[in-house]
Amino acid sequence: MLKFTPSIFILFFLLSVKLSAQTETTDSLVPERIQYIQNELNQSKPGVNAWWYGWLAGYSAATVAQGTVYFLSNNNSTKQDMALGAATTFLGAALQVLTPLNTGRDAETLSLLPDSTTDQQLKKLKTAEEFLKSNAMKEKAGRGWQIHALNEAVNLGSGLITWLAYKRTVWDGVSNFLLNTVITETQIWTQPTKTLKDYQNYCRKYQSGMNSVANKIEPEYFLNTYPGGVALRIVF
Repeated sequence: MLKFTPSIFILFFLLSVKLSAQTETTDSLVPERIQYIQNELNQSKPGVNAWWYGWLAGYSAATVAQGTVYFLSNNNSTKQDMALGAATTFLGAALQVLTPLNTGRDAETLSLLPDSTTDQQLKKLKTAEEFLKSNAMKEKAGRGWQIHALNEAVNLGSGLITWLAYKRTVWDGVSNFLLNTVITETQIWTQPTKTLKDYQNYCRKYQSGMNSVANKIEPEYFLNTYPGGVALRIVF
């Protein structure tokens, strides 16, 4: 017959109280964390949308305008400039479409997720953290050296085409390169980075890397028997 010593029951009781307190403390912050992320995404939405739609509209309008001038003009140099300009602005518009900042859409999606039960709240928090991190990383990438290098490669190619392929002066090529560089660098440096700062603040405030609900480890219970008693081992 198995014997349960008093010390086993005391140990089990103390550990159960400790684990319950930890769970309660963690879970009590779930609604606060969700609301924090929801507020930050909502606040970032207007700036992100203004930047994204603004540049998309600008590139699209420039493509149409330059294309129109190309077909209406009889000047060879003008037609060359307009054809190359329309190609570069079309590429700019395409990149906006292919690499969107989803802050506004994610804010709306998050607000519609149910959170009436504890399980729903935990799932909603995990989704909220993923939304916040994803948008933050996109903003970081949008200011990274890779996007600068990509834009400069396109701008350099445009300048070389003007100079060598169109057989224009080197200064025409340089002017083309500098004009496109000013436009693309302005686009990069006006891109919002609020969500990136919000994500960093969130991680500092809630120690997301160490205490994130998305990474929470559930305890495991192991019951071992031995002659004269029982041992309870809890791993968490």
